[in-house]
Amino acid sequence: MKRDVSDPAGTLTPALLFLREIWALNHAIEQTSMRMESALGVTAQQRMMVRVIGRFPGITGGEIAKLLHVDAGTISAAVRRLEARGLVKRKQDLEDRRRVSLALTAQGRRLDVATEGTVESAVEAVLAVTTEPEREGVRRVLVQLVEALQRGA
Repeated sequence: MKRDVSDPAGTLTPALLFLREIWALNHAIEQTSMRMESALGVTAQQRMMVRVIGRFPGITGGEIAKLLHVDAGTISAAVRRLEARGLVKRKQDLEDRRRVSLALTAQGRRLDVATEGTVESAVEAVLAVTTEPEREGVRRVLVQLVEALQRGA
């Protein structure tokens, strides 16, 4: 006999219910990312980097890492993949040879446009039908959750 695990009796705690939604979101992002890689040639994370570089030509990997709240090594590996695909080019600073800025290639610029079927387009569609207080409430909860996880709570 199959068990009903949809939790109609309220067996799961609020924290477990919330985590269930976060994991569902994570799974949906991963599934969409795989579809994007097949259709566009980039994952959701790589597309996010393309979009950021498109808005900040000359940005460095360290600046992207700070902006996206990820490890610089993660950005470095992603930049190498984007460069290998011909989407991003590196430019060494003439005054400080250690500094490398990033820019989109012509092929990268063609990818830096609103595109259906992306994680970004799904987010835009949801944001279009939510109120500013709703968005701010969700943002606040997410920021607080990140801070709690970072301090080991």
